[in-house]
Amino acid sequence: MRDRATIVLDVGKTLAKLSLWAPDGVLVERRVRPNERIRAGSYMALDTAGIEGWIAEVLRLFARLADVGAIIPVGHGAGAAILRADALACPPLDYEEAMPANLRAAYDAERDTFGDTGSPALPDGLNLGAQIFRLEQFDPGLAHGTQILPWAQYWSWVLSGVAASEVTSLGCHTDLWNPLTAAPSGLAERRGWAERLAPLRRAGEILGTLTPAWVQRTGLPADTEIYCGLHDSNAALLAARSFAEIATHESTVLSTGTWFVAMRSPEDAASVDTSGLDEARDCLINVDAYGKPVPSARFMGGREIEMLIGLDTRRIDIAPDQPALLASLPGVLTGDAMLLPTFAPGFGPFPRGRGRWIAEPGDPAAHRAAVSLYAALVADASLDLIGTKERLLIEGRFAEGQVFVRALAALRPDLRVYVGKAHNDVSYGALRLIDAALPPVEPLELVEPLDIDLASWRDRWRAEAGRMEEAA
Repeated sequence: MRDRATIVLDVGKTLAKLSLWAPDGVLVERRVRPNERIRAGSYMALDTAGIEGWIAEVLRLFARLADVGAIIPVGHGAGAAILRADALACPPLDYEEAMPANLRAAYDAERDTFGDTGSPALPDGLNLGAQIFRLEQFDPGLAHGTQILPWAQYWSWVLSGVAASEVTSLGCHTDLWNPLTAAPSGLAERRGWAERLAPLRRAGEILGTLTPAWVQRTGLPADTEIYCGLHDSNAALLAARSFAEIATHESTVLSTGTWFVAMRSPEDAASVDTSGLDEARDCLINVDAYGKPVPSARFMGGREIEMLIGLDTRRIDIAPDQPALLASLPGVLTGDAMLLPTFAPGFGPFPRGRGRWIAEPGDPAAHRAAVSLYAALVADASLDLIGTKERLLIEGRFAEGQVFVRALAALRPDLRVYVGKAHNDVSYGALRLIDAALPPVEPLELVEPLDIDLASWRDRWRAEAGRMEEAA
């Protein structure tokens, strides 16, 4: 990195995060804000104004802590901004907003096949194309004289005034990109969206400097450089590739947050056959920061954990609780306490299942241990779908949940399973756009599998899950 501090702005679905990093890659300060959904006329929208106000407040703090030279935005993959001139043409749609059935049918009739885009047909607004289609049905004027920016690049535009698009953001289940031809999809061309996409720039490209208005608003230096930025899961993939254990080897990165996203990083990308990916089980093709296709699978793990144990998901991974959770797991197994998928209908490897408990434990620790085991079982199924082999790195919010990571290691004795520390995650990956040689602050840890045979338990669980899918 350079001799000045760097700020990473990570605007996820559940949380917005700002982190300040010293030139040697050491974390200086971090702030987090829960995001809200707001009503925007006929639909629920992303809270751009609330997030922006919070960003300004935290940037003022960071300006007093360090000499800042750069800001790198990172964002989730299911948000888009439509601009007219120098302002939002409409509030960005929240992707969890249900799409009217008639509009969904009309959109599905127009979208390209999974074989063309690697983008599965996802519920609600998880395909960016569906969001844009819906907004244009309500306001046909949006189709003229406007520009489309992915979510991460919306924030780089806010800070720099320069509009851009970028391949990791376009290549993550948007329906707007063909990852095999590295060009806008047929749908994007037919609908006129391709010509309205902001100019394509590289994730690590500097768009410009902080606007004078933001300089005055925050006190940051006028020469603070604003980078184009990238999709959050792809930033986690960049972070993982900094480790010698992962680097150029055959490996999979499991990024854990609201979404659990498994991204396979093959030793030879050219040899990967993506034709076997199952669209119906939430498989997709992501695109890395260098434009290469990445076989991926996902499920809404963080949201399911939140639904099952409450908003304080730290109770799954907080260090003082780990001994109690591990100690309660044998009782969970002998008591046949089992969670069946899914509590986020339409997503993951069992999208048609209706989540339910079998013999739900009354003890709080056992309850959380059973939820952790459930997350490991769903993750294991997702890894199968993309052909994971040799190495697995688990990173993100739930990487310190011992029942989760050790159960997954026990379920996958064919893999060397590693975990990365919390600050070797999305933000660290974004930093590597500036300096690809930036070493990790802390090494990976090899996970010790649980000393429990979970193979027969997995067989029972998958059989039950399969019966529920068939019955749906």
